[in-house]
Amino acid sequence: MRSRTAGVCAIALVVTVLVAGIAGAQNLSKLPPDIALPQSGDSPGKVVFSHQNHLGVQAKPDCTVCHPKLAPIMKATKGAKRTALTHALMLKGLACGACHNGKDAHNFDDCATCHKS
Repeated sequence: MRSRTAGVCAIALVVTVLVAGIAGAQNLSKLPPDIALPQSGDSPGKVVFSHQNHLGVQAKPDCTVCHPKLAPIMKATKGAKRTALTHALMLKGLACGACHNGKDAHNFDDCATCHKS
């Protein structure tokens, strides 16, 4: 009888944790706004990064996939400039190129995919 009670308590605990997790996920803060990336001198147009576009493909978004290794989270100080991304850096697997390599995500075949006039 004791083992049955322990089993029921364990199931109740698991259900409680799952319900709390779902409720907590619904209270996540809004995603950051789109980010206009700095342009290099040979850029054919502006590139705007959208968290919504990138997280929409994930069933359970995990910010640690990109932050802080691929994309450091820093508060911009007035007058500070971010380093411009170049195709050379991305082809080395840095920044966007870590995923946009033609295997994990689309490659850089069509400029208009990222660059907007």
